[in-house]
Amino acid sequence: MHGGFRALNQMEVVMKWIHLKRSVVGAAVGVALAVGGIQGWSSLPPAARADINSTPAAVSTAIPTQTLPDFAALAERYGPAVVNISVTRSLSAATEMPQFRGFSEDHPFFEFFRRFQIPRPGGGVPQQGLGSGFIVSTDGTVITNAHVVADVEHVTVKLTDRREFAAKVVGTDPQTDVAVLRIEADNLPTVKLGDAKSVRVGDWVVAIGSPYGFENSVTSGIVSATSRSLPDGTYVPFIQTDVAVNPGNSGGPLFNMKGEVIGINSQIYSRTGGYQGLSFAIPMDVAADVMDQLVKYGKVSRGRIGVTIQQVNQSLADSFGLDQPKGALVSSVEPGGPAAKAGVEPGDVILGVNGHAISTSSELPPYVAALKPGSKAALEVWRNGAKRTLSLTVVELPTAKVAARTDANSGPGGKLGLAVRPLEPEERKQAGVDGGLIVEQASGPAAKAGIQPGDVVLALNGTPVKNADELRRLVERNGGSTVALLIKRNDARIFVPVKVG
Repeated sequence: MHGGFRALNQMEVVMKWIHLKRSVVGAAVGVALAVGGIQGWSSLPPAARADINSTPAAVSTAIPTQTLPDFAALAERYGPAVVNISVTRSLSAATEMPQFRGFSEDHPFFEFFRRFQIPRPGGGVPQQGLGSGFIVSTDGTVITNAHVVADVEHVTVKLTDRREFAAKVVGTDPQTDVAVLRIEADNLPTVKLGDAKSVRVGDWVVAIGSPYGFENSVTSGIVSATSRSLPDGTYVPFIQTDVAVNPGNSGGPLFNMKGEVIGINSQIYSRTGGYQGLSFAIPMDVAADVMDQLVKYGKVSRGRIGVTIQQVNQSLADSFGLDQPKGALVSSVEPGGPAAKAGVEPGDVILGVNGHAISTSSELPPYVAALKPGSKAALEVWRNGAKRTLSLTVVELPTAKVAARTDANSGPGGKLGLAVRPLEPEERKQAGVDGGLIVEQASGPAAKAGIQPGDVVLALNGTPVKNADELRRLVERNGGSTVALLIKRNDARIFVPVKVG
């Protein structure tokens, strides 16, 4: 350390997604005080008060002034329906004692720090965990996060009146991180479920839960964004807030100011493992549908249409003739799947489903997942500069994928900077393609776009390519500054926008 600074190691600068569960019971409390002052109105000189009175109230006429909401009434009314969940799970552990980094056995501080470690015998080691939940029926139905009760032996639900109940796990859905529990009790306090679709950015919201084991803690903030797609949240359009939530808050409710639960606090984005202003909640409409299916059928059924999609950025929008980046770009179609049977092709941009507009690719997977298997769906797609509607029949999702998303940040010399050759018969067989060109060298525009040796170029702006001359002619005929190359890399097909040199 020099001058009060130290270099950050790699692990400290990488942001980590953290499920909000508390693995080991314990807490550390820090307190900070800040003091400030605001000069009173009466202390201003008369001239200053006159200037303020004469200032046009342009902003106040555009944005109505509102007083702070009454959080106390909400907490008093619905706090008793928020529960503390404690779990016990048995983990296999290593037989040896883990070592502290930087301390060898002959280091003078080794023995000192060793005393603070927990021995790990070869058998199962009981581990305690904490989370939150909320009661949705007077006869004992409780909702929490799936990761809170994953692989547990015992679940205990504790109410604010200190009563404790052994809970049964009715069902869990790891894809949405929602779990349903049951406790044997009557006349329990309940929350009121709300509609997450009515949530607006800037709305006040309140979280109640058990951060670090501090039961029934109340925090507040505003909605920062809606329909957030997270790396591990394929089917969930998360509500992002700046509400302070921490490990132990997981599974607790997120209230609007009507006292309605609009979400389940599930994840945070953090450098340290604690709250840093980015909290994410599962929308209640998603959670309610999962809860109903778990209670009725013991499992969750999701729709599938059989496409792989990617985001449409400005370069791809220019390539396909869209007026702005929107929709979900189809990079591959499952052979024999619903989309293939309906005539969907790679290069189509899905702009809507059943009249519901798709603005970004992240909106499509949760919408498709919510469709009932066997139901009809009308896709509005953009192809060759025009809109068309295709009808298909949704099938049931058998695996953990609905409409997998890929990113367009990876896909003859000349304007593209590519050296290519046709695939040999054995190479085509291994790649599972009928044609295309394998990239032997990438430079210039292609290299900047992320094209790599070994990629297989299948099409340019939706037109299949079979040889280098054909690829060159398509580039020459391109009227814009950007072309969209469909490439196959490993098992994925993605469109890559390349600025023509």
